[in-house]
Amino acid sequence: MEPKQFYQNRLEDLNEELQKLKQKKSAFAWFRLGAIIAIIAAFYFLWSLGVLYVILASVLLFFIFIQLIKADLKNHSRIEHTQRLMNINKNELKFLSGNYLDFDAGLEHIPKEHEYANDLDIFGRASLFQYLNRTTSEPGSQKLAEYLKFPASIPVVKERQQAVKELSGKTLWIQELRSYGLKNKITFSTKNQLENWMKESPVFSGFKPWKWLRYLLPAIILTIVTLYIFDKVGNSIFYISLLIFAVIAYQVNKYVAPIHDQLSKAADELSTLSKSISLIENEKFESPLLQQWQAVFIEQNKKASGDISKVKKILDKLDIRYNIVLSAPLNLLLLWNLQQVLDLEKWKETEKNNFNLWFQTLANFEALNSLGILNFNKPQWIFPAIKADYFSIEGKEIGHPLIPDEKRVNNFIDIPDNAELMLVTGSNMAGKSTYLRSIGVNIVLAMAGSPVCAKSFSVSHVQLISSMRITDNLEESTSTFYAELKKLKTIIEKVNAGEKVFILLDEILRGTNSLDRHTGSKALIKQLIKKKAAAIIATHDLELATLNEDFTRNILNYHFDVQVSNDELYFDYRLKPGVCNSLNASILMKKIGIEL
Repeated sequence: MEPKQFYQNRLEDLNEELQKLKQKKSAFAWFRLGAIIAIIAAFYFLWSLGVLYVILASVLLFFIFIQLIKADLKNHSRIEHTQRLMNINKNELKFLSGNYLDFDAGLEHIPKEHEYANDLDIFGRASLFQYLNRTTSEPGSQKLAEYLKFPASIPVVKERQQAVKELSGKTLWIQELRSYGLKNKITFSTKNQLENWMKESPVFSGFKPWKWLRYLLPAIILTIVTLYIFDKVGNSIFYISLLIFAVIAYQVNKYVAPIHDQLSKAADELSTLSKSISLIENEKFESPLLQQWQAVFIEQNKKASGDISKVKKILDKLDIRYNIVLSAPLNLLLLWNLQQVLDLEKWKETEKNNFNLWFQTLANFEALNSLGILNFNKPQWIFPAIKADYFSIEGKEIGHPLIPDEKRVNNFIDIPDNAELMLVTGSNMAGKSTYLRSIGVNIVLAMAGSPVCAKSFSVSHVQLISSMRITDNLEESTSTFYAELKKLKTIIEKVNAGEKVFILLDEILRGTNSLDRHTGSKALIKQLIKKKAAAIIATHDLELATLNEDFTRNILNYHFDVQVSNDELYFDYRLKPGVCNSLNASILMKKIGIEL
């Protein structure tokens, strides 16, 4: 089924389910009202038969009333879940129409300096990250950013490709996982709070007598209360005992309060974590990578979701300390807060080594799910071949993923050997920069394990590095020219060190005069050829193309041209062999009123 049809059908099914759930909600409201009326009627009609009948009927009806409330809350939760699923499918339909700006843009991931991220619009509004991102947690978002920032090894790329293919067939499952994540977003703040608590020394369980005092002390006070009820002990013993146990409960609470306050805010996110992990635990996976990640949550029939659910329930029990009506008697008679904290510390001792791994593994699932949805949405894209030998790249019908299908012009690339450098000349606005970014973005996707926007694509495993969009830095008092020199210095150092890099350069040394620019560009190209560095260089400087005469086997000349008719410019954005012979700057200057 085509993605658009899938999402439309899914929306229709979800809308039908939502209407049924809303009807249930209305029915539950009437049933609750009926239960209240029945309780009042029981008092009226059964009072004459005796108080016992009234009590029995009231207890039964009150029990039914409570069950109706629970069922209504569960139904309400299902309504919210369905509405989130509907929004997910609506956003995917918008994505298919070219609007992906409702997804998080990953602004927090924009690096100050990076080999290629800023040149290729990897992060930020209308970026590759925003195009791909289907994560719901902060760790998941960070993990997807890491996939795009750092090329994975060849074995990892192949593992991810296999996993992405499988996940693209689990779109409904991914949507369920995303819906849980959207309810209460898992944040680094909560993760850090929990990790800090994990590192802290136990407050109570370190004192071993608490292991038996937790049972002995409540047994003592309950015995005294029972004896007092049956007149076996006097008032003085009873009240003194209550006072002593009130002091104990108060002192315990002084230590419990900071722990509870530290963890209570995490309860909702722990619920999300538990439900998300449970969904992973109960799914069947075929690819080794997904099975490996799933195994993190399952150890000898012991499931991580159940362990997380335990701590969530303990925190829910501790919330009773905020209810003074229940808290006072429970802590006086059962040392309630102490019981819960001892259970918390026991849980911490058992699971502290697993906790960070749970977060990281869920983050990996979310990041890879994003690529799975991309593969589902773009079935015409292909998985590239990643080669170990340095260097070659070949591809057909390569396009920029962020350009809509109906506007995108696809091109080819063919650099069969690292001794060959590709020089692209062309007029203004003809498509040189877009071509470089198309190649760069698809290499980033390839090294992440993602499908790429091409009909065929193979590339050696490389570290991409670019110099395309250079800006000055007022804070560091850095001019545009000096900023570019810094970037070129980094490139040269990597080349001289023999690193396997693929270089994208757009208009080298644009911040200096034309003579220095030509001289410097020519020298850089010669140095790259000497070091057998793989590169594509886009330039307006047509004289650089004449280097092909001296380096016939090393420079591949290609160009983008423009057609002129009646002082109008027509671009076809097609890459062609050879050197560009048509320029358009003078025509553009005339159009804005410069008299030439």
